[in-house]
Amino acid sequence: MPDATFWAILALVVGIPLVCGVWMFNRMVALGARADNAWSDIDVQLRKRWDLVPRLVETVAGYAAHERRTLEEVTEARAGATGAASTEEHARAESRLNEGFARLLAVAEAYPTLKADQLFRSLHDQLIDVEDDLESARRYYNAVTRDFNTLIGQFPASLVARATGRKGRTFFEITDLRAAGVPLVKFGGSEG
Repeated sequence: MPDATFWAILALVVGIPLVCGVWMFNRMVALGARADNAWSDIDVQLRKRWDLVPRLVETVAGYAAHERRTLEEVTEARAGATGAASTEEHARAESRLNEGFARLLAVAEAYPTLKADQLFRSLHDQLIDVEDDLESARRYYNAVTRDFNTLIGQFPASLVARATGRKGRTFFEITDLRAAGVPLVKFGGSEG
């Protein structure tokens, strides 16, 4: 019959890897939950953004009726964005919507009376605020995604990830409105 030393060594040999495995699994679950919560924050900002599109299009249409194709493209881009399912689809659709916003705001530059319209100014300011909030939410989501992907890529956590079916998450990268060259419409000498 084995003595107490044998059982103590066996407990350490089995116990330490088991405790480490449980800790790694729980860390993956926590990071996954944080990533899901961060994605919910992005979703809130995207919905605010999508809600601005019809109002912006309607306002611009009143001043620039002959810019019909631009208005239709923005509306189509919004429809594509609201129907996206995966992170990759959302990123493509939102980048396309940003391109539409760029064209829409470029149209506004050509119409001084539109730039002076109080509703347009308000919508433009709301769009800038939503873009700032979306950028913050996207940065947080991508930071949590980075932490999650790093954890499941490291040994021995990669063994736990593989055993539990955990896969890496996709970063949410879209072209920022300002990086896309969207003119920040100037109202009375200040940038909006």
